[in-house]
Amino acid sequence: MNRSRDPARPAPWARARLGTRAVDYAWAADRQLRSLLGRAVVPTGTGGAAPVVLLPGIYETWEFLRPVATALARAGHPVHAVPALRHNARPVPESADVVVEHLERADLSGVVLVAHSKGGLIGKRVLLSPASDRVLGMVAVATPFSGSRWARYMLSRPLRSFDPRDPVLLALAGELLVNERITAVYPRFDPHIPETGRLPGARNVELPLAGHFRPLGQRLLVETVAREVARMEAERALP
Repeated sequence: MNRSRDPARPAPWARARLGTRAVDYAWAADRQLRSLLGRAVVPTGTGGAAPVVLLPGIYETWEFLRPVATALARAGHPVHAVPALRHNARPVPESADVVVEHLERADLSGVVLVAHSKGGLIGKRVLLSPASDRVLGMVAVATPFSGSRWARYMLSRPLRSFDPRDPVLLALAGELLVNERITAVYPRFDPHIPETGRLPGARNVELPLAGHFRPLGQRLLVETVAREVARMEAERALP
């Protein structure tokens, strides 16, 4: 009996990755719908823990980071969104200026930035700004620090800015000194960032998860982010 695979039928690994994409986009669509249905309140803690500022990815609102924000609020962290980012379609330098203005206007200090995707690029730019002394560090989830090979094929200009050859991306990649203040958390398989979210010189944490959006709602990632935020705060307290 000939058990050879039908060449017209996708291999099991290909079907699995198609399934990952479907679940990933479904989760993202749900978050977008939640943000469109009303003005949800950012969960925030009342304890004395370090304040956290949420930096979502491109075309996202803070709602994508709600599972993480909820866990951090329960741990006592005052959690802040940056409403002026809106859906985060501005170029990275402009978005970083918006975040810096928010930090200064709200007089926040001892902050940990918690970012997803493009938010990590914005956060790194903030760490390179004069407002850097207000920030303890950043936990960046699935951030294309080295860009994405798929970006050049995107129709929208904001998405094409993640091309590894983009001047802004290259300039950020060349700034190595602040990398030690960043924890890069990324899934084992990210359909949007084949290069992964690894960052040279940073604390890199690869998780056995798949997807670009869906991991934000998974317990392992939420707990990892909360632990890294606590670690950054604890290191500040060391003599």
